[in-house]
Amino acid sequence: MTGSLIKRLPAVRGDYGEAVPMARHTWFGVGGPADIIFSPADAADLGNFLAACPADIPVLPVGAGSNLLVRDGGIPGVVVRLGAHMNTISHDGEIVTAGSGTTDADVARYAARNGLAGLEFLIGIPGTVGGGLRMNAGAYGSEFCDITIRAHGFDRQGRAVNATPVEMGMAYRHTDAPADWIFTHAELQARPGETDAIKARMKEIVTSRGDAQPRGVRTGGSTFANPPDGKAWQEIDAAGCRGLVVGGAQVSEKHCNFLINTGDASAHDIEMLGETVRHRVNARGGPALRWEIRRVGALADGQADPQDQSDKGGSA
Repeated sequence: MTGSLIKRLPAVRGDYGEAVPMARHTWFGVGGPADIIFSPADAADLGNFLAACPADIPVLPVGAGSNLLVRDGGIPGVVVRLGAHMNTISHDGEIVTAGSGTTDADVARYAARNGLAGLEFLIGIPGTVGGGLRMNAGAYGSEFCDITIRAHGFDRQGRAVNATPVEMGMAYRHTDAPADWIFTHAELQARPGETDAIKARMKEIVTSRGDAQPRGVRTGGSTFANPPDGKAWQEIDAAGCRGLVVGGAQVSEKHCNFLINTGDASAHDIEMLGETVRHRVNARGGPALRWEIRRVGALADGQADPQDQSDKGGSA
């Protein structure tokens, strides 16, 4: 399949890879293969690829893979891997321009080195600028919508697009930006600050995150968005799900809004565990938890839909 597919793809300056296991590109360390992975050399290379790529071929952008669960059957079509080259950072006065493949933490460190405040919270967000724009990622009282001036990218036809947070309808862990947009970079608003104070605040965030969240394990970050006027972890804990296990996947004992690959989990184990948690929270009268982690790709042959099987597995 990949051999015939790659023949249909346009010539690029970046790199193509065939049948690449997505377990190499996600923090969970699970997932079947992508038919094709494309690492564009730069934004122009991405735009030209999108303009020339046949419309029937699915295209999915992926950054650091921090909040991504790729199912065991893999991803059909082309995965656009943004982190390899599209990771430049620059600034002009108080405006920081960051490529979509740049990690949030690198943006925070860059701003600190240059005496720019207001972006410290990014040190506490795993992932990239592109992912942050797509889901309006946030932490420690700030979100991407608070710092984004304008986001830039291409639509599926390779046409340049750009929008402000208001135009993209950015809200809590959500954006209304069209699903086919692939972000290339964004202008972020900072403000003058004292380097020592900025670094001290970043250190506080890193320490707080390390104290509260599981470390040294394969996880995808916060699994569910907080419900209105509540905390997802509290709902999960109240439903008795702390430490719950499905196959090789476990709800973290330290912070129960984190799912962990204990070493031999499949993507199906992780998704089944998440759906079991949602079912049990709902069964006790709690809110309908919304996945914050993106689930993509196909189930492997013979795997049941986790939404249909969510109360048939799991042990404390």
